[in-house]
Amino acid sequence: MRLPRVKPEHAPHRSGDGTVRLGGALYGIASEIADADGWAWTALGLMDGTRPPAEIAAELRACYPVLTCEEAEGIVATLLSSGHVEDAAPEPCPELTEREKERHSRTRDYFRWVDLTPRDHGWEPQVRIKNARVVVLGLGGTGSHVAWTLAAAGVGRLHLVDPDVVELSNLNRQILYTEPDVGRLKAEVALDRLRQVNSEIGITAEAAAVDGPGRLARLIDGFDVLALCADRPRGPSGIQTWANRVCAEAGIPWVSGGYNGPLVSVGVFGPGGPCYECVRAGIPPCPGADYAWPGVTGASAGLSGHLVAHDVLALVTGVMSTPPGYFHGVMLLDPDGHVYARYPSRPDCDICS
Repeated sequence: MRLPRVKPEHAPHRSGDGTVRLGGALYGIASEIADADGWAWTALGLMDGTRPPAEIAAELRACYPVLTCEEAEGIVATLLSSGHVEDAAPEPCPELTEREKERHSRTRDYFRWVDLTPRDHGWEPQVRIKNARVVVLGLGGTGSHVAWTLAAAGVGRLHLVDPDVVELSNLNRQILYTEPDVGRLKAEVALDRLRQVNSEIGITAEAAAVDGPGRLARLIDGFDVLALCADRPRGPSGIQTWANRVCAEAGIPWVSGGYNGPLVSVGVFGPGGPCYECVRAGIPPCPGADYAWPGVTGASAGLSGHLVAHDVLALVTGVMSTPPGYFHGVMLLDPDGHVYARYPSRPDCDICS
């Protein structure tokens, strides 16, 4: 890092006992430093984007002669590795065009805020998104929002799959379609719409039904993540079980989401965590557990789709991702009703135990 400065969203605050807090109050981002002597506070003040690390360490030692050179350099190095500091003179990023940088500048700002991994230029998460290959299976209430969000985010290769045509009853929640599209294939309409959203990525589509695990395996071949937004066939041996086994065989993660009335939930599964069948076995039976209930608003469908897209982006960037093997979501009737379920692998599971 050539000219370190504290990220503006992580501006430090110092309490009366000398504790320094960085990153505000955001869960998983904030850090606290016990700093009774004021060394860290002074070093952070010197990190204003005008000095290289060696000069910061030298000025810190000038302020506190009790520090050795090694100690001053160690304090600076620790702060640089904390993720709360960025380079005011970042390295260039040749992987993205200037047009792409303008398009995704707000995304870069977001990842700068939440990403605690020191970066060369801050565009690394966006480069990973550009290089990602994602299948979106199902373009209904959840899937239409997923597809739009991933296209807008700049996922470099999107493949859209849905066998259905647009119906009038879809228009209360399925963001990609309008009244003139009724009767047209969803895959065809979605392809047209998303190419207008982002002409710089590769988007393909097919109007096909997935009728078994073999078809699903061929569909995901060569892709990095599956966004499963289809809900047929349902049941214990339905499409989610197919995805669980096929994606495990392929070694790729998958995200599935939907809505059961006011309950919006998403599952994230893949290498390194309990599989879908193990986690699902730990959840008590409940109505609509396979996303089969029809009651939905544009808001609940949008929430499910954006949560799925968020988890896909977390997987492909590696930023703020949780190890796979869990369901999470919200209960819209309860402001405090955050949903989280994670259960260990069953000892006899041949997929993840």
